[in-house]
Formats: sequence, structure tokens, C-alpha cells
Amino acid sequence: MSKIILITGASSGFGKAIAEKFAAGGWNLIITARRKEKLEAVAAAIEKKYSVKTLSLVFDVRNKEAVFQQLENLPSEWQAINLLVNNAGLALGRDSFENANMDDWETMIDTNVKGLLYTTRAVLPFLIKQQGHIINIGSTAGKEVYKDGNVYCASKHAVDAITKAQRIDLLQYKIKVTAIHPGAVETEFSLVRFKGDAAKAAAVYVGYESLQAEDIADTAWYVANVPKHVCINDIVMTCVAQANSIYLHKDA
Repeated sequence: MSKIILITGASSGFGKAIAEKFAAGGWNLIITARRKEKLEAVAAAIEKKYSVKTLSLVFDVRNKEAVFQQLENLPSEWQAINLLVNNAGLALGRDSFENANMDDWETMIDTNVKGLLYTTRAVLPFLIKQQGHIINIGSTAGKEVYKDGNVYCASKHAVDAITKAQRIDLLQYKIKVTAIHPGAVETEFSLVRFKGDAAKAAAVYVGYESLQAEDIADTAWYVANVPKHVCINDIVMTCVAQANSIYLHKDA
């Protein structure tokens, strides 16, 4: 029987790449996102290329009622979830604390922290039955705070802390809990952060070879497929040009 993975934020970036990687490995997919058309396009492309089943769920992880309504009422054939990837997340703005937009703060906290909590709680009964695995997508911003990162960094520090708490509290259920903390990865991340300013977003990745979404997917695949008695707790990964969330070398 094929295993089942549930991935939030699967319409692009890390989530899409992880969906493709696990589909190639024969896993069936529950993929979620806010953008219906993009999500359905991902599902259609995967089903065409790979002999797997997909279930697309359209909701915003910030909406507690929608999260629980959709996930608690999964069709019975989709309830045997082996792996949850909490990927949905974003950065908005890069401004000094006194100038930052507080609506952006709330969106980041609601998505990166509360959305992860809601999704995990909703799926947890299924994971307990399967002695499953949780992978939380964090960030190097959850390891060091950088200038003008304030609440985004805080939200990813929270992901780091929640991951550690989950690993302790769920130990009795033999659930694995892993955090993957990527550095600079060339996706829609900066375009979203800078609110559609393509030039500003592109400049983030000039002068060095950044990570790609596929690198994160490869890492998720590895940690999900180690022996049953092994749990990879924490991975911090960067490109060669980056030391951590602060230090990045760009060629002139």
C-alpha cells in the first residue's frame, strides 16, 4: 500500500517540489494551498506524470475553522497519513521594528506559527495511529535574528521551539519530528516578501548560487526514508555562499 504525505503550501516553491519528489517515490499526496487554480495544476501535472493519487484541499492555514473542517473530515481512504509537512509560510516586508507594518506581523504569526499549530493538531489523530512523522519547514532565521527581520525571525524561532516541544510531547506515540531550516532559496519567497517588486526580489539572489526548492525536497525525502528507529531531529542547510542567516558572500 502506498504511503500518504500531507503537504501544506503545495501550490509552489518548497511544497510543490516536495510533492513532486514524493510522487516520484510512489507516495500518494494530500496537498493544500490557498490558490485553487495553482494547486489543481500541480495535482494534474503530478497525476499525469506519476502513477499516484492526489487529494487537493483549498484552505488558508490561518483559518482555524477551515483547517479543522477539512482535515478532520478526510475521506477514510486518506486518513492513514504517514507524513505531515508543515510548509505553508511566508515573510512580508523587511523593515526596522519601528517602521514595520503590523498587519504584516499578524499575517506572518498567523501563517507561520498558528497555521502550523492548527494543521498539526487536526492531523495528529491520524499520525498517532500510523506512528507517523512531522516535518516542519523552518529557516535559518529561526536560528539567528538579522537586521529588519524582527517578527519573521520571531515566527521561525517559534517553529524551532514548537518542533522541539512536539518531539518531546509526542515521544510516547513514537512520532518522529524533524525541522528543516533552509537559508536562501530562490523561490517566490522574496517576491512575496517585497510584495510583487520583481527587481527587488531578483536582487536577493544575484552574485551567488542559492539553494533551489528541489534541494529542500531532496532533504525531506532523505529524512522521511531513514530506518524506522532513526529520527533526524534538526537540519540547517545553506548554499556554499552562506554561513548562516546573517553572513552571505556575493561575488562582485
